Amino acid sequence: MYRGTRVLAVLGTVLAWFPLAATVLISLAGSLVRGAFLFDYLMPAEFFPVALVGGGLLLWVAVRARLRRRWIAWSLGLAVALLAGVQGLAWAIGLASGEADAAGWRLAAVLAVYAAFVAAYLALATQGTLLVRDLRRA
Repeated sequence: MYRGTRVLAVLGTVLAWFPLAATVLISLAGSLVRGAFLFDYLMPAEFFPVALVGGGLLLWVAVRARLRRRWIAWSLGLAVALLAGVQGLAWAIGLASGEADAAGWRLAAVLAVYAAFVAAYLALATQGTLLVRDLRRA
């Protein structure tokens, strides 16, 4: 395996983990400064372009190395689709425009899809870590 492939795998993995790690680290720092628990659960979606680039790199490396192609492709595709689904659902039921209050079943439905998005995101980052491990063994 080419050294460049391993470098791209590491870079993709770092970019895939960045939004999740940044969410935790920024929340921790803000909580320590303010003296109260602060957590912006929407931050992974805000940083999604970074993870998308990382996921693209991971998919490219997985295809080249013929390792973990399905897992990476599915988790990346699912993350993209679920993020679009969150936005589409919020628009369709009136949360995005403010027509409906952010409460009750509407909020629960959007948050459930968002939780699935974060799970797909976590699966992508985890598969990236496992891809790096597999490339080191090869």
